Amino acid sequence: MNRWKTLAAALLIAPAAWAQHAKVEAVQYPAWLERGGQAVPLTPGITLQPRDQVRTGDNARVMLRLSEGSTVKLGERAQFQIERAQDRGVFEATLRVIAGAFRYTGRAIAKKRDISIKVKNTTAGIRGTDLWGKSTDERDIVCLIEGRITVGTTGHPTVTMDQPLDFYQKPRDADPQVAKVDAKQLEIWAAETEIAADGAAGRVGGKWRVVAGAYTTRDTALKLNRVLRASGYPSTVVRREENFAVQVGGLAGEVQARALMADLRKLPGVELPKVEQGG
Repeated sequence: MNRWKTLAAALLIAPAAWAQHAKVEAVQYPAWLERGGQAVPLTPGITLQPRDQVRTGDNARVMLRLSEGSTVKLGERAQFQIERAQDRGVFEATLRVIAGAFRYTGRAIAKKRDISIKVKNTTAGIRGTDLWGKSTDERDIVCLIEGRITVGTTGHPTVTMDQPLDFYQKPRDADPQVAKVDAKQLEIWAAETEIAADGAAGRVGGKWRVVAGAYTTRDTALKLNRVLRASGYPSTVVRREENFAVQVGGLAGEVQARALMADLRKLPGVELPKVEQGG
């Protein structure tokens, strides 16, 4: 418990120069934030620091917002890291996709940006655009949805893509190639990074919660709390009049809270969870 308290406190004391660059807006659980060799459940509202790693579980999604307005969405079983970011008139950042699917959407604003996205050995350079990509054991994919990007792989020439639905793929044991994807396939790909309308999702300002259990002793509540947090759910122990409640707050709505309740029922020790309004 002390380890979680220490890391949770560190999350709230992010350096001001970094805190403005990346923020977690929404999480479809389970998901984790790994910092300094420790892992805690990822929670909406957390700001990211250089070298932090975001990791998602089965059927999970995450949405991040960069300070200049662009968004990064992650799919299930993804691993993602912001290697660097700075804003000195031009917003510059290097984003690293270690595994899984992602979508980057640049907001149409006046601020200039210079962002690179590393997908294993493939790097895409972007300056205000919309793209989707994925890294698997078999290949890396970068698909242009709108705008213009340059894409390259170590040992191969860089190519420029400016036609929507063009995609660059680099198989692990073959040369890269550029091809065209149809709109139907892109729709399937894009769904991999979208938070489901009925998913177990929390958002900044969410007003619903799930109570996983209530106990007369704090030690019993802490035991269940450890199970939930290790499983990627940002639970807390709250003292009530007659008991200690283990709850996950910040759910986006009743539908999302009920979806989370169904997921928590699968965890050991969770027997009679219930949904309540109130973050």
